[in-house]
Amino acid sequence: VQLQASGGGLVQAGGSLRLSCAASGRTIRTYGRGWFRQAPGKEREFVASISWSGGDTYYADSVKGRFTISRDNARNTVSLQMNNLKPEDSAVYYCAADSVGRGTSTYHYWGQGTEVTVSS
Repeated sequence: VQLQASGGGLVQAGGSLRLSCAASGRTIRTYGRGWFRQAPGKEREFVASISWSGGDTYYADSVKGRFTISRDNARNTVSLQMNNLKPEDSAVYYCAADSVGRGTSTYHYWGQGTEVTVSS
């Protein structure tokens, strides 16, 4: 399984970005998928995850109500719509596969990361 994240960039506080994670691999459609982020000097933290069917979604409290995770199994992609961005959302965002857990150790596949910078 290979994951490719994209969509990061520089945005002002209050703005929006949409991250995408394209996946390849014959069983990826049956995997839960997640997004994590890591700011400089901090540990990688859970942001959101979605079940293989898309019927169950989970969010960190810090992003609940602002971020929305979704997936398109026909295209093997997962997206993270980020609205009302705050400077504290600045980080490198990573997509991951084969779990819906909140811990990094529950995922076996990781993308390369895409950087999000929110200016105040």
